[in-house]
Amino acid sequence: MSHPHPELSAPAELPKGALRVIPLGGLGEVGRNMTVFEYDGRLLIVDCGVLFPEDHHPGVDLILPDFAAIRDRLEAVEALVLTHGHEDHIGATPYLLRERQDIPLVGSELTLALLGSKLREHRLKETVHHKVKEGDRISFGPFDLEFVAVNHSIPDALAVAIRTGAGLVLHTGDFKMDQLPLDGRITDLRAFARLGEEGVDLFLTDSTNAEVPGFTTAERKITPAIEQVFRESSQRIIVACFASHVHRVQQVLDAAVQHGRKVAYVGRSMVRNMQIASDLGYLHVPEGVIIEAKHLADYPPERQVMISTGSQGEPMSALSRIAQRSHNFVRIEPGDTVLLASSLIPGNENAVYRVINGLARLGAHVVHKGNALVHVSGHASAGELLYCYNIVKPRNVMPVHGEIRHLQANAELARLTGVENVVLAEDGVVVDLVDGVARVAGKVECGYVFVDGQSVGDLTESELKDRRILGEEGFVSVIVVVDSVSGKVAAGPEIHARGNVWDPAAFDEIRQPIVDALDRAIADGVTDTYQLQQTIRRVIGRWVSDTHRRRPMIVPVVLEA
Repeated sequence: MSHPHPELSAPAELPKGALRVIPLGGLGEVGRNMTVFEYDGRLLIVDCGVLFPEDHHPGVDLILPDFAAIRDRLEAVEALVLTHGHEDHIGATPYLLRERQDIPLVGSELTLALLGSKLREHRLKETVHHKVKEGDRISFGPFDLEFVAVNHSIPDALAVAIRTGAGLVLHTGDFKMDQLPLDGRITDLRAFARLGEEGVDLFLTDSTNAEVPGFTTAERKITPAIEQVFRESSQRIIVACFASHVHRVQQVLDAAVQHGRKVAYVGRSMVRNMQIASDLGYLHVPEGVIIEAKHLADYPPERQVMISTGSQGEPMSALSRIAQRSHNFVRIEPGDTVLLASSLIPGNENAVYRVINGLARLGAHVVHKGNALVHVSGHASAGELLYCYNIVKPRNVMPVHGEIRHLQANAELARLTGVENVVLAEDGVVVDLVDGVARVAGKVECGYVFVDGQSVGDLTESELKDRRILGEEGFVSVIVVVDSVSGKVAAGPEIHARGNVWDPAAFDEIRQPIVDALDRAIADGVTDTYQLQQTIRRVIGRWVSDTHRRRPMIVPVVLEA
């Protein structure tokens, strides 16, 4: 990926007593959040998440932060702080631990439990865990950390205040200011105000909803819509949501009990995460309501509820397989209700609508955010961000967690409240806090790292481009045999095309021009096989473009006989 700031060079050596902030993900996209703080030669990492691929990433499973900027300094890492248990904040941790396995992990009880199951999946040994909660204060090297409760769409989320000799940094993580949360755990504005009184030198704030005016709708507002679905449905109900959305699952469980239905989890991550949440007391499961999915058939449809993964249209998720009629035991019947209790992550729209259309085609009634209030965001809207800026009164602000438009909207909110120094950075743009002033200091290389099956980081942008061309344009192969003695074409050209609708006879008119071009090249002294292949590529590429208005991948092969 090309760097968005080519005018920036590598940062100079960090001045003594200064703090360096290196965002390796999450600034310019919604996902793969990772920020490195450097002070006195030591490093602290906050979050280490993944980004999910979009349509223009064919074959890619996950996208990771680029560890290259700190790879040769991993021994200097004091700890990895995880603000909460969402994949875009913890999902890349196993890949980081493959490079240094003994990095201390710091997070809340639920966050570390969700991460622990992920580490076991990757067959990594348990590393040192430091379980923290709001109000706790703990030091790692020169970094003095204090944790603050914040409300989000997953329990146990934390903001972190980082004290060093350079000043006080407050990183909100993902948060909102729901005043009536389902678990009663509100964002601790008193702690924000106290830190503001102490003097916040740099405020890193969640930007995801900075363009949305007002305040984010409370989770409780969804309950009537869920109850209406249960009240009006006369057959089976399938609810799709994030596998970490404990609050939403709690609302569904409560509605199921009220309407005399049994509930089964469908999808490995859903089963695993809800078991963890239940064991730790974050999910309150009424006795007798949960059954195994394979036993749902023992109950009539009007008493069945499934809670499934796949609310973002992920191809291999349970809901996608249900929509494609490829799930091993779940079949949609006319009259079933499917509730998509989530918002659309940017880039997933087409995949989600494909699933909705597939379900509707099978006769399901699909309830989603577009036609009912079945989901609210987990992120603070503009009104909440303004509130925080006025409470904290930071000296410097650096918006994080969002696309460019979100970061810019958040920066404007900070300026409106009187913050004079707002630093807009992107992935790889280094920001130094020197003598209480934050400024851009340079850049580090920070591209996308693709997980492709068992391969991590081997897939390049060039190879992705080849995949896109293959998928959109198909390919044409041309095989020619050249006599090594006479230099004449001895056989061919043999032309094959795949991924298009061209008649094989259509290539007859280009065979002789290919031979003529090769004869001219050989007469001019060209004998290198690669150069002859390039000659073929140019001739047939120009012909395909002029004749068919296509640009397929061209694979020329020259053999010597």
